[in-house]
Amino acid sequence: KNTKLGLGALALAISGFFAFSTFQSGTIKGTVTPPEGAKEVWAVSATDTLKAPITNGTFEISNAKAGTYKVMVDAQDPYKDAVKDGVQVADGQPTDVGEIKLEK
Repeated sequence: KNTKLGLGALALAISGFFAFSTFQSGTIKGTVTPPEGAKEVWAVSATDTLKAPITNGTFEISNAKAGTYKVMVDAQDPYKDAVKDGVQVADGQPTDVGEIKLEK
């Protein structure tokens, strides 16, 4: 009888741990050159689509779940859109994609 009670308490403790574990969102940040070449950036994963403005050539996309993203810069004429594949985001961690150069 003590074994059943012990296993039940263990199962309850484990389920409580998972039920109350918190999601720590990550961020994706970077720069775009030339800074006037684009106004917004998108991050797309298998389960998420996020968007952020580009201000003075910099961006930061928040609330990114852990996973692999495709970062897309929506360029303005005469520049072409830019894509960066395989951007890895970890829970609660910032991911810097560096500089994304727009081409004409």
